[in-house]
Amino acid sequence: MARALLVLLHRWTGLAMAGFLIIVGGTGSLLAFYGELNHLLAPELYADLPGTAGLDAAALAQRAEALAPNGQVNTVYFGYDSLVEMSMESKSGAAPLGFDYIYLDRRTGAELGRLFWGAFPTTRAGVMPFVYRVHMTLAAGEIGAWLLGLTALVWTLDCFVAFYLTLPAAGERSRKSFLARWKPAWLVKVAGSFYRVNFDLHRAGGLWLWAFLLIFAWSSVYMNLNGFYSRVMSLVFAYEQPYYFAPTVSPPRDIEPLSWERAQSRGRQLMAEQARAHGFEIERDLALYILRDKGVWEYRVRSSRDIGDKYGQTSVWFDASSGALRDVSLPTGHRAGNTITTWLYELHKANVFGLTYRIFVSLFGLLIIMLSVTGVYIWWKKRSARRERGRRPAPGRAREREEAAC
Repeated sequence: MARALLVLLHRWTGLAMAGFLIIVGGTGSLLAFYGELNHLLAPELYADLPGTAGLDAAALAQRAEALAPNGQVNTVYFGYDSLVEMSMESKSGAAPLGFDYIYLDRRTGAELGRLFWGAFPTTRAGVMPFVYRVHMTLAAGEIGAWLLGLTALVWTLDCFVAFYLTLPAAGERSRKSFLARWKPAWLVKVAGSFYRVNFDLHRAGGLWLWAFLLIFAWSSVYMNLNGFYSRVMSLVFAYEQPYYFAPTVSPPRDIEPLSWERAQSRGRQLMAEQARAHGFEIERDLALYILRDKGVWEYRVRSSRDIGDKYGQTSVWFDASSGALRDVSLPTGHRAGNTITTWLYELHKANVFGLTYRIFVSLFGLLIIMLSVTGVYIWWKKRSARRERGRRPAPGRAREREEAAC
């Protein structure tokens, strides 16, 4: 009885998730090579930086605000190779900017492009940001993010249900050992019928990829349903929720934030203090953000605590006006739960183990599509068979009809 209920649960949750997983699998396959594809589609946004570190975050922010006098910069990110990405919004009471991201040459401050990041693309430069937005929110804002978060949570639970259903049924009488009876679940009988091949691909594919399916499902909960993720992780590990997921507390409007130069200087000072206190090395600057709705600055670097091939997640958060330290975020070596989360996040983003793993993640996205499609096909074939049986008259009724016709 319990197994039959789990079969129904797996069937209907799989059908409910299939469309979402096909979308995130396809977009995720592309995002494993986001930088390369974006560079190919929009080379005009990338500037060569031979032998120079270029302008710092404060100088870039000032340059962007000079180019768009009605706007104010919120983020300066130069962690990507030769790409400076900056978000902007219009000043209070000013006319809309007509864009929300601007790209500058880090050497000269010259403008390279503007776009609405994540909007439906009207130029090649908007293609990959739109793919990213679809992957994260279905291009539907908070509603899409919630839908994907709930899908990820169901996906996580279904990983365990699906694994259980591959095991030999309990109480089965057989002279074969447990492993011998479980072995067919790992194999694909290519000489079988089309339905049998689909069934084997679905079952064996889920088994061989089970660990990665769980990793990607649970890390998706972290990214889209962080409140639930944080509560669960805190029950098991030492874990602190990232500051940007914390509830918004609007600062007083009459207090001016630090200037970009002072914020940059304060961020570097605090990061140096944290490096000495926690014993890590700072490798390079990555970003300077002002989160106006939370009243804080974030200064981010790549450090020896980062595990990713590129970029970094080592940050200090400090009060936007006073510069007082609010929080420090170390990707590894500080809290066990945060270290595990960093690994989950970097594995999901294909930012570890080099090119080989990125190729795997790109193919993995296609394999998620395969598992979804084969699952829907198996359901459709079984449903068709049940309907066909339902249309056939019972033997007794068939004889009655024959006698009545005589």
